Amino acid sequence: MPRFSVIVPAYKVQAYLQESLDSVLTQSYPDLELIAVDDASPDACGAIIDEYAARDPRVTAVHLAQNLGLGPARNAGLARATGDYLIFLDGDDTLAPGALQAVTDRLKATGSPDVLVYDYARAHWSGELVRNRLSHRLSEEGPASFRPADRPALLSLPAVVWNKAYRREYVEREGLSFPPGLYEDTPWTYPALLAAESVAVLDRVCVHNRRRRTGSIRTTTTSRHLEIFDQYDRVFAHLAARPELERWRPALHRRMAEHFCAVQADPCRLPRASRAEFFARASALLRRHRAPGTRSSPPLSLSRTDHVRHTLMRLGTRRTYLLLSWLRRTGLAGGRWAAVLGRGVRESSLRLHYRFQRLLPLRPELAVFSAYWHGGYACNPAAIEATLRELAPRMRTAWICDPAHASTLPRGTSPLRPGSAAYWTALARASYLVSNVNFDRALVKRPGQVLLQTQHGTPLKRVGLDLRDRPAASPTADFAGLLRGADQWDYLLSANRHSTLVWERAVPAGYTTLEYGYPRNDVFHRADHADVLALRERLGVPAGSTVILYAPTHRDYRRSRPEHLDFERVLRDLGPRFTVLARTHLTYADTPPRPDGHPRLIDVSAHPSVEELCLASDALVTDYSSLMFDYAALDRPIVIHADDWEAYEAARGTYFDLRSCPPGAIARTEDELVDIFATGHWRGSRSAQLRAAFRARFCTHDDGNAAERVVRRVFLGESDPGPAVVPLRSRRPAPPATTPTPTPTLVPEPSRLWP
Repeated sequence: MPRFSVIVPAYKVQAYLQESLDSVLTQSYPDLELIAVDDASPDACGAIIDEYAARDPRVTAVHLAQNLGLGPARNAGLARATGDYLIFLDGDDTLAPGALQAVTDRLKATGSPDVLVYDYARAHWSGELVRNRLSHRLSEEGPASFRPADRPALLSLPAVVWNKAYRREYVEREGLSFPPGLYEDTPWTYPALLAAESVAVLDRVCVHNRRRRTGSIRTTTTSRHLEIFDQYDRVFAHLAARPELERWRPALHRRMAEHFCAVQADPCRLPRASRAEFFARASALLRRHRAPGTRSSPPLSLSRTDHVRHTLMRLGTRRTYLLLSWLRRTGLAGGRWAAVLGRGVRESSLRLHYRFQRLLPLRPELAVFSAYWHGGYACNPAAIEATLRELAPRMRTAWICDPAHASTLPRGTSPLRPGSAAYWTALARASYLVSNVNFDRALVKRPGQVLLQTQHGTPLKRVGLDLRDRPAASPTADFAGLLRGADQWDYLLSANRHSTLVWERAVPAGYTTLEYGYPRNDVFHRADHADVLALRERLGVPAGSTVILYAPTHRDYRRSRPEHLDFERVLRDLGPRFTVLARTHLTYADTPPRPDGHPRLIDVSAHPSVEELCLASDALVTDYSSLMFDYAALDRPIVIHADDWEAYEAARGTYFDLRSCPPGAIARTEDELVDIFATGHWRGSRSAQLRAAFRARFCTHDDGNAAERVVRRVFLGESDPGPAVVPLRSRRPAPPATTPTPTPTLVPEPSRLWP
């Protein structure tokens, strides 16, 4: 019995079917059967299915004698399914790499629920990949599994079948099947969700839903869209037969009204001759299925405008409805034009101001800094700015940051609010511009200006032009704009030879690479034991505790913060001598922290300096974060928690296999991670050997003097800036607060921990 039965119906999708089938069969989790149903397709779909069935025993080919439609084709596949869970995929859609592994991991973590809802992205014919705008409804915060009544907002997601995994025993027990006709997903999705004893969510894009330019039902104008009424009659007939589900009538009534309004408003669906009939039948159905004696107030949000639209459609006042829709469109257009006009006047004034300021002389003693998209005083720019004021006190510095971060600036530098007149004045007249990300795209670098790009991490994951084949992971699709920005760089700061080679290939431009090390790591060689103790006291770390800094990176395929560790369980198994500092990635800054409330779990996500957190800790646990390269300069133990390496590498792409040259022990599961710390291998001789090799490769210049070398070369114009790089064997980074003591124990098999 396979874990998954993936059912793929096919009709007139020969151009996309092979990609769809390959996306299933090449999944990293292979325990599946693929049931491909040829719905009497007049093109080559049947032959393609037979070819796949001939060469892969996991593929079952089903051929229907006549075209029955998507619903009956799925039923034909359903009748042959033997897997634990059912997954439906349209013949022109694809599974994302690593999707089935993520689904099976989530099913295990949530206790094998009846239904698992996962996220999707729209793959437009233009090549654009856009994530579901309601993906925040799939947040994994809270209980692992739940009843539908605990998360009614899930009903606001599109009523589609292909963003869920269904337990086959549950489907058979409920007697679920697909009806004929269009909108066949509707009378399957709502009964499947509402009757479930347990539902779980997975905040990960698992399906790429193709939006074809032509040929799909959404782009076909036909009177068959009137079949939507039969489907909703089936939904409410199911409610009538299940009295325990009757409480959902108001919520489903609202979803039905929203659906009708969406079809009515889409000019591509209904022929002009069918519009009046559609409105009349929608009105009749809304009146027929409205819950008696209710004002339709289910636990789903509804704007005042939508409430009026639904009411007018239910009352059958079509002319008033159309007038309101016209007024709403024109009103929104008018409001947008007014806002655009206001912004246009302001932006035009600022552009003129910026152009005028560029005519004035540069200020040779002014340097402008920024970090992390107008964030606070941090990273390499902050270390360079501080050293600049020390070595060249005549220089004036300004820092671009949002007002919320102005309190992080030292007294010696001036804040600049992004987009203000002072901001544009500074960009126009400063002689030096320093950032670890990109400056405003409207920046016009003047002759005599010097732009230093510091970057903010050694690249393990792909960057720049190397992301052209991974649009879902790329922060921008404007690679030409990326290169135009790079053409303005005079200097690119590099931490090591690996970074130099990557950046010069991935972002080719005429800059000069300064392979000087990362200034943000200088503090590791400047701090002493007393500084470390003071930092731990400020963070609230218990005296004598062994501190683990847990700092995972973000996942490009998910929006909410992933939870890779059960902190309560890990801390329980490790015992009272361990404390965890948990720091989420900057990408999840708006996600509230997990409310564990454990006394030895300290959320440090908002702490302004990650370097201070490194100093306060005894070991780092991370996955694929570039922080490992910085932490190695501190020469303290590093443990890699690589629980989803294949999925991460498939989604983002990496420059080398971290498992082949890790900076310390590798844990592939939570149990192995606990084992590494419980047995002492995190600080054992093998871990030290791996770390030494990693430091020799990536920390060649991180000796505590990187900022001084940058200032002397860029700002003071010294062609051979000192001081010379301190050899690795002579460096003395800040010691940890606790002195490790050996922990004699049995040594696990090396294959469990290291490559």
